[in-house]
Amino acid sequence: MKKYLIIIAALSVLGFISSCHRRGETGGEVQVQKDTVLPLGFLTDDYAVDSTKVREGETFTSLMNRLGLGASSAYALAENADSVFDVRRMRAGNAVEAYHNRDSARALKYVVYHNDRVRSTVFSCGDSLYAWISDKAVEKQRKVADVVIKSSLWNDMLDAGISPLLIVDLADIYAWSVNFFCLQEGDRFRAIYDQTVCEGEVIRIDSVDFAIYDSGSFRAAALRFDQGDGGNKYWNEKGESLRKAFLKAPLKYNRISSRFSYARKHPITGVVRPHTAVDYAAPTGTPVLSIGDGTVTLCGWDGTGGGNRVRIRHMNGYETCYMHLSKFASGIKAGARVAQGQTIGYVGATGHATGPHLDFRVWKDGTPIDPLKMISPPSEPLKPAYMDSLATMYSAYLKELGE
Repeated sequence: MKKYLIIIAALSVLGFISSCHRRGETGGEVQVQKDTVLPLGFLTDDYAVDSTKVREGETFTSLMNRLGLGASSAYALAENADSVFDVRRMRAGNAVEAYHNRDSARALKYVVYHNDRVRSTVFSCGDSLYAWISDKAVEKQRKVADVVIKSSLWNDMLDAGISPLLIVDLADIYAWSVNFFCLQEGDRFRAIYDQTVCEGEVIRIDSVDFAIYDSGSFRAAALRFDQGDGGNKYWNEKGESLRKAFLKAPLKYNRISSRFSYARKHPITGVVRPHTAVDYAAPTGTPVLSIGDGTVTLCGWDGTGGGNRVRIRHMNGYETCYMHLSKFASGIKAGARVAQGQTIGYVGATGHATGPHLDFRVWKDGTPIDPLKMISPPSEPLKPAYMDSLATMYSAYLKELGE
């Protein structure tokens, strides 16, 4: 220990020890020294450690009691740490380490609660009760992705060493123009983006600045450009917004089990009849989204086999219907206004269904249309004053991709 104290003192003189604030037992602000060289701010090797997780329904006080801190001390610690960590935000399942003295008494000295993959909260449980934040080092990276579909976007991105987190952003960006349920072998995605990495693991995609989807017959570019009005953020090279009146699909990351047809054999009755819908197979409870702004016209049980269903009237003569729902979302009822992307219900197997799926239908002026072939009306284009800037960005991004 004497050797460690000498090293710490030397590092302090050299400027390697940084200051932080903590709240002492009296509640006042006390200036203390925190060792930023040591990962958690204390010498972990000096203690025995037990690993656990926050249990369902467990409070901060009950967790600390379980780890060996008395109830009154646990309460005082929560009070003293309130400027560092709100103990009410402690989440079940998060990892926790308890550091004890190595002697027979095994007095609890420190508890480390892992907020997420980067941030941890360290609680001092000895003579002084206080807390501080310990953040792991992160690295910002500029990346270029180039993936050609062979099996699935998920698998092909993993094979290319690209984080699947990028799929989530691409799905959001292209939600109005590319149906991710219909990707084919040979389709290509390229993207220029920034990501944050911690200990070699991608923890988030910070921004996608540019992307191109190319199916051979269809090419869709997406440029991230903010014209300062708080509205659309992604545009194609012509200044047309990628945001449209309707989403391409009413739910995410599952598969199509049945397509639009005027002559389909019903899986239960065996009767050949029109199936003017697209069925999306998905687990029970998967959120179902309204593809556009509108008004709910029907919400309830469909006695003809549709089970729980929601029907919505949209602009320009469009209507949509969502059937076999396990339940409706809160506030969804006839007459309610809904926004594009709002959850209206959850996938189920009510009515005539062989398994959990969403039966999704679209009408235009009363005539059924294939949802997969629907052309969505465009939104307002980019302001003319920004077109030259957009063109310059587009050329620069193409050059960065090697075109």
